[in-house]
Amino acid sequence: MGELPLDINIQEPRWDQSTFLGRARHFFTVTDPRNLLLSAAQLETSRNIVQNYRAGVVTPGITEDQLWRAKKTPTVVFWQWVNQSFNAIVNYSNRSGDTPITVRQLGTAYVSATTGAVATALGLKSLTKHLPPLVGRFVPFAAVAAANCINIPLMRQRELQVGIPVADEAGQRLGYSVTAAKQGIFQVVISRICMAIPAMAIPPLIMDTLEKKDFLKRRPWLGAPLQVGLVGFCLVFATPLCCALFPQKSSINVSKLEPELRAQIHEQNPSVEVVYYNKGL
Repeated sequence: MGELPLDINIQEPRWDQSTFLGRARHFFTVTDPRNLLLSAAQLETSRNIVQNYRAGVVTPGITEDQLWRAKKTPTVVFWQWVNQSFNAIVNYSNRSGDTPITVRQLGTAYVSATTGAVATALGLKSLTKHLPPLVGRFVPFAAVAAANCINIPLMRQRELQVGIPVADEAGQRLGYSVTAAKQGIFQVVISRICMAIPAMAIPPLIMDTLEKKDFLKRRPWLGAPLQVGLVGFCLVFATPLCCALFPQKSSINVSKLEPELRAQIHEQNPSVEVVYYNKGL
């Protein structure tokens, strides 16, 4: 087979990110729960393989598949750790651009998101008291949707104030755009809400049916683990598929940018019609 070539671009995802299938394959790899079983030694080996390759040194006998597996493991560990943190920290870690945010803004985002979610849950709960129990099971989904609509824009408020970097196809930075920030944040909110739909819509329907059956009535202790298992199963598929709804490297027509930035870009390079930005996660 020969030695692995050094021209494999491991800085970018392995699959074509301009297609939904390519993005889905990428995020299925990133969120694969089996990677949590990797040992510290395996992670260290993967880190060395990637560092050596970036330095122009190919580990003897390594295949391209092994190189890509080594490249994803640190990302997976970080992803799993972040998802155990508060939603505010998740949104901060996955924001777009490099604009700093103060501790006070972080605290405001967290308090606002949790308050919004609790207020929505309590309000909807009071409205559904006289409705069938199945309706009440969907209250948590409404709370999660409200939290995302509040938390994400607040956590990324600096982007809405000063904009996020936009670049041409070659990656040359052309300026900062608030319009691109709004579009990116909107896409992330939609992805997060869609991500919650399967886990918060399918289990309630199944549990409502099962709780009427004798099997679960005789074994009520199975209710909680069964529901947790259903939610986990849904998230295994919903997370990567919904992350893949929009390209990570999103685009926007120059004609839709702010007049000042549009004029600046046309002055620098009149041929540029589309710019690109990192929408965040």
